[in-house]
Amino acid sequence: MKALIVVVLIGILVALASAGALMLRKGRNPQDTPRGMARALALRVALSIGLFLFILLAWWMGWIRPTGIPVSA
Repeated sequence: MKALIVVVLIGILVALASAGALMLRKGRNPQDTPRGMARALALRVALSIGLFLFILLAWWMGWIRPTGIPVSA
């Protein structure tokens, strides 16, 4: 379960990095850069929403449980 969450988080970071790289890169076709950057950002948003919904589903199904922050006395 944790590995899946980590993989999706890494995918979110990769999509964000690729959008940043596309924003900074000036290719031969300037019209292709905004399209690719928009797709990368849309992928990042979709992965973020999907991860949030998956975490909610996993909590509801009992696959994960919130533990809270341990309080030291």
